[in-house]
Amino acid sequence: MTVVIRGEGLGKRYRRGVVESSGTLRESLARFAQSPLAALRRLALPYGGKDEFWALRDVDLEVQEGEVLGLIGRNGAGKTTLLKVLSRITRPSTGWAEIHGRVRSLLEVGTGFHGELTGRENTYLSGSILGMSKRETSRKFDEIVAFAEIEKFIDTPVKHYSSGMYVRLAFAVAAHLEPEILLVDEVLAVGDINFQKKCLGKMGDVARAGRTIVLVSHQMNQIRRLCQRVAWVDGGQVRMIGGAHDVLARYESAMFAGERTQGMQRGSSTKAQFLRWEIAEPQSEERHTLRTMDGVTVKFAVELAQPLRGGHHGIALFNAERQLMWARAENNLTLEEGVHYFSHSFASLPLRPGAYQWQVSLWDGREMLDMWDCLPEMTIATDVHQHHMDEWNGILNLPTEFVAWSNL
Repeated sequence: MTVVIRGEGLGKRYRRGVVESSGTLRESLARFAQSPLAALRRLALPYGGKDEFWALRDVDLEVQEGEVLGLIGRNGAGKTTLLKVLSRITRPSTGWAEIHGRVRSLLEVGTGFHGELTGRENTYLSGSILGMSKRETSRKFDEIVAFAEIEKFIDTPVKHYSSGMYVRLAFAVAAHLEPEILLVDEVLAVGDINFQKKCLGKMGDVARAGRTIVLVSHQMNQIRRLCQRVAWVDGGQVRMIGGAHDVLARYESAMFAGERTQGMQRGSSTKAQFLRWEIAEPQSEERHTLRTMDGVTVKFAVELAQPLRGGHHGIALFNAERQLMWARAENNLTLEEGVHYFSHSFASLPLRPGAYQWQVSLWDGREMLDMWDCLPEMTIATDVHQHHMDEWNGILNLPTEFVAWSNL
């Protein structure tokens, strides 16, 4: 595969209270003419002071042609800064980035259009910037206007558009004029639910057409549906990059870990201890990741230092928010000294994709021999059968078949 986006050692340093410069000589001279003392103070101010901060630091990134890469992370983690560096809106302080192909960026409302020009004029201007002829843009024009749902305002200057109208047209232009590389920030959150759903469908079409997309979103289901790989940006650095389900599970688990207690302490008894756990069926090299909605068996190893009579075994499954998904108890266990295996088989675990944690315990009467919040956590990486908006996602992930008909 061809690498179309590459960044090495990318860093972006800012000073609080200092407006970012575009870097052009003409604009620098204009600022100097307007306020020479301020410009000289800005030049004289050294880096390294207490007002300096790094929005990005030591970021290495490669994106293959035709890949859909998701960027996730907390607000302020550096995701948008990274997109701005890649799209050359912002110059990096350290490192370098290169991008091969026609690029369209949707980073914030106001980016990419000229406010004094009409929607029609901006559409043709965008096509020209992407290297398309007027005839090529004209072939797509009606489809763009229909998608954006702004037929009545297409000849109105875009400075009079609402944020929703602006984003609808900006996305329609970006998706239909077929750039080779599309960089998209969370601007789609401005649109209503129906338009967001339409955008997701269109981005899916763009991805299937073999174009490259880098997408920032806080909607984890959007990322799961569209992205093959995900980069988790944290504190200006890439904390983890890899397969979408694996990175998202780690991210969601970490996000909720700070908001919950760390579970009960393991028992102080030396009579028994849980050793490990795994998904025994279906068999896979990924012993802690579930990628099927068929039957599943989980297995837990426990070691007893002495025989157990009338023992009690408890098991529970929690999601990343520490909500109880399922629990069961087995009583009157008789076990000899040594290593034993407890297995639990399910016809299916139809839970929404994400990170989950088993909790297992073993008791001798009222004495807790061991209680373990199992690590590593279990990642459910099945296909998403949920609403496309996270706020309408339930606990269950159930495949359904929809049919509409009429008696007329």
